[in-house]
Amino acid sequence: MDRLRFCLWLLLFLFWGNAGLQAQENQAERKALKKQQRDSIRQHKIKAGKSIFTPIIAPGYTPEFGALIAVGGIWSFKTNPADQKIERSSIPFTAAYSTTGAVIVDARPVTFWFEDKLRISAEIWLKNLPDNYWGIGYQKATDIPKGENTTAYLRRWRWINPQFLYQFKRHYFAGLNVDINFTQGDEESEGVFNDENYQEYNDKPFNAGLGLILRHDSRDFPVNAHSGWYLDVNATAFSQKLGGDNNYEIYQLDYRYYVTLGRDGRTLAWQIKSRIGIGGIPYGEMSKLGNPFDLRGYTWGRYRDKSLFFILPEYRHMFAKSNGTVSRHGFVLWAGTGTVFDIGNTSEDVRLLPNGGFGYRLELQDRLNLRVDFGFGHDTFGFYFNFLEAF
Repeated sequence: MDRLRFCLWLLLFLFWGNAGLQAQENQAERKALKKQQRDSIRQHKIKAGKSIFTPIIAPGYTPEFGALIAVGGIWSFKTNPADQKIERSSIPFTAAYSTTGAVIVDARPVTFWFEDKLRISAEIWLKNLPDNYWGIGYQKATDIPKGENTTAYLRRWRWINPQFLYQFKRHYFAGLNVDINFTQGDEESEGVFNDENYQEYNDKPFNAGLGLILRHDSRDFPVNAHSGWYLDVNATAFSQKLGGDNNYEIYQLDYRYYVTLGRDGRTLAWQIKSRIGIGGIPYGEMSKLGNPFDLRGYTWGRYRDKSLFFILPEYRHMFAKSNGTVSRHGFVLWAGTGTVFDIGNTSEDVRLLPNGGFGYRLELQDRLNLRVDFGFGHDTFGFYFNFLEAF
């Protein structure tokens, strides 16, 4: 009887175990089928030039904002679905609130029109935040301690920077740069209030600039290139004649190169950039290192001067599936250096800032990635959540 009972229990156990295993396999198959259907629908929309919107919510941490929660998304579309010569346009945007009380809204649209004869892109930012201002120059950024009496103030910043480019020859563009910005501080600490540049320009917060752009762009996919190179030369004059409060000039040189290593999804990229300022530049429009698009990890605005220079190589790796296709997941590694300086002050002690980091990539749409980066530098670090690549 005991042997019979044991056999019955064993058969029952094997039955339920097999049923459970079968249920898990069926559930896995259903999930795989649903994913395959979603991917198929997405690819159909991409080929048809239809709009796709992907929302996202994620935490982050940066040296200037502290911990934050960001809500955003990326919208991609074709301005003309029947036009085979243009890439999909994209509009990534985020809105964030941090533990310091900072409110940050940004959008960076990149759009393609008329068989790629016209490209319109923009940087749009809005910030209201408790912030820190160390002053102008590398030395002040390193010598002045951060504190309620030395660097603290409240800052309001608005920036709208559309660019209009016409392709006059394959890979060659010319166009206009429009730059409208506003920076004003309040409730400044004693250290900020006593800064000469702050005293001179805080009551003249509005700037309006118009400039010319010459660009070569042979990147295979401009917002996430695997091959090609990019050279942008930009000269912009800010003037009271345009309605602004101040007169100064900004000259910018931006060079980027991309090469595929071995297979699709493995890319070596690097950027060399210089921004030269001349004239009476307000503290808010000085060249600044340490933002989410260059030396990630430094406090945005701590290192500022009339001019900057940096070099930034980056390795980008998307994993390969067993069937040889590229996965939606990947990572990046970078290491670079840069500095801020004033070409009119040769006596200033200029030193290079070290920078490195790593990040995770998740492809939300075809070649459009969610970017999560951890960057670090000299006695600092930052954790960034954003869309598209840094450059």
